[in-house]
Amino acid sequence: MNPHVVSVEVKQEYILKLAFENKEVRLFDASPFLDKGIFNELKDINYFKQVKVAFGAIAWPHEQDFSKDTLYLLSIPVKS
Repeated sequence: MNPHVVSVEVKQEYILKLAFENKEVRLFDASPFLDKGIFNELKDINYFKQVKVAFGAIAWPHEQDFSKDTLYLLSIPVKS
């Protein structure tokens, strides 16, 4: 079972820095999803920056979201 997200920060355009409950910090690139249906609205960087942690995953005000599994499996560890 993949860990829950405990914090999210926008690092640069469409790149999110995620902290997980297991103390890992990882980077997730949302740009490959921006042309897919509901995620289209995330192209507006000001809207993209409204991301919040929601139920161990992340979400935006208009209900776009990524599951903790997607975030963990498609992100890369940050080198410390």
